[in-house]
Amino acid sequence: MTTLRSRTFFILLLLISLLSLLYYSFLDQKLYLQKYHPAVSKRNISILLWHWPFGRSYRLDGDKCLEMYNISHCFLTDNTSTFPSADVVVFHHQELRKGLSLLPLHLDRPASQHWVWLSMEPPVNNANLTQLTGLFNWTMSYRRDADIFIPYGKTMVGGDELGFRPASNHSCLVSWVVSRYKPHQARAFVYQDLKNHIPIEVYGKWNKKPLSKKKLLPTIAKCVFYLSFENSEAKDYISEKLWRNAFQAGVIPVVLGPSRVTYEALAPPGSFIHVDDFKTTADLAAYLKHVAADRQAYEEYFRWHHTHRIKTYTDWRERLCQICVKYPSLPGNKVYQDLESWVNS
Repeated sequence: MTTLRSRTFFILLLLISLLSLLYYSFLDQKLYLQKYHPAVSKRNISILLWHWPFGRSYRLDGDKCLEMYNISHCFLTDNTSTFPSADVVVFHHQELRKGLSLLPLHLDRPASQHWVWLSMEPPVNNANLTQLTGLFNWTMSYRRDADIFIPYGKTMVGGDELGFRPASNHSCLVSWVVSRYKPHQARAFVYQDLKNHIPIEVYGKWNKKPLSKKKLLPTIAKCVFYLSFENSEAKDYISEKLWRNAFQAGVIPVVLGPSRVTYEALAPPGSFIHVDDFKTTADLAAYLKHVAADRQAYEEYFRWHHTHRIKTYTDWRERLCQICVKYPSLPGNKVYQDLESWVNS
């Protein structure tokens, strides 16, 4: 009888401990949400885009975040008259920098409203930041340390065993599409040296051979390599030159931008050739010739398709909807007192 009572007592004690753990776990989660945005999951979040990036607008009627991206309780608008009721207001920096749009400093800003500074450009293209001191709560950028991280593309686990086959016939070795060529940029120096060792097919507005969207990828796909050279060697700045121009065309990217470590963290494993791995452009050129001539070496750069895939972000609506995904964990009282220092850090 004593043994039975002991077992019963032990079971009750175990149940009480388990219920206590569940309760405190629930309480911790509740307190976490209250610390940032109370009852965020129970109400709608309204996001006002003050002006469209580069003047290119998209339709916002209906519930776009839910319809297109399965993100609920998230509503986008570009109607500036909704400013007093907006939870979040997003400002794209290029229009502010050029004076094409002005901040609504003349309006009464609700205390609970958060302003987002948005830019997909490297620091060199983000001028006139001193005037934005103490105004913005969150940053939205390709940088991994931004409050809202929105890359040009991302690597995802899960490949396609049967769908992708590396091309076998190429009509050119290397191609490059460039419109804003500037002689002082690092990519210009590398290109000028590299072309002395191997032929490079150049397209774009710079040499008056622009490609339409329809012809861009098919043209790049004719070559073995693509020069995914960024216009600026900035922290985390890896643009569509890699994600779209190279990966979606099915060619091997030769990259110049942030460090190899950054590319390894963001791009598919074994998917690129980094300029910094070679002491001279002659060494780089020799290696490209070797890979092009050796089928096994060539196919190594496409092995990642078996285990990974990529996703690109091109629609501003998808980027804006990501604010709602991040919203519960964003700091409620943050203010950038020196936005310029963060951008240039």
